[in-house]
Amino acid sequence: MLRLPASRRVTVPEPQDPAYESRVRASFDKQTFMATIGARLARVVPGEVDIELAVRNDLVQQHGFLHAGVLASAADSACGYAALSLMPAGAAVLSVEFKINLLAPAAGDRVVASGRVIRAGKTITVCWGEVTAYTGDTGRLVATMVGTMMTVRDRGLTD
Repeated sequence: MLRLPASRRVTVPEPQDPAYESRVRASFDKQTFMATIGARLARVVPGEVDIELAVRNDLVQQHGFLHAGVLASAADSACGYAALSLMPAGAAVLSVEFKINLLAPAAGDRVVASGRVIRAGKTITVCWGEVTAYTGDTGRLVATMVGTMMTVRDRGLTD
């Protein structure tokens, strides 16, 4: 669960699409990269998404920690799908910018990337992301992200 500072907590608007969860899940299922790294949607609620993946030897860097690219990809997708959950039916989402801070090596059994909408606009949505590495039930915050997502309409893109 995200631990947003009090200054970043916002009231998330209601989803514009009552079928937001099935739309988010269908879009996620099309992400072959997420499948390649073994990621799965663990939680989808309006304005918030958690993506979980197991730490595997083929995803680590030379020191045995989960590769920063995997962390960034999972956090980016969590933020993007959090944004998509609030967008109108028929809209698609694209990342237009993100900043990730790597706080600690991602060591453990699994990681959870959580994305939460900070502000949802008509075209631009800003999200906050966190990645927590777990060994058993003990978690350690290893990365934070701020991402900007764009609502795409009428451009032939699908969710």
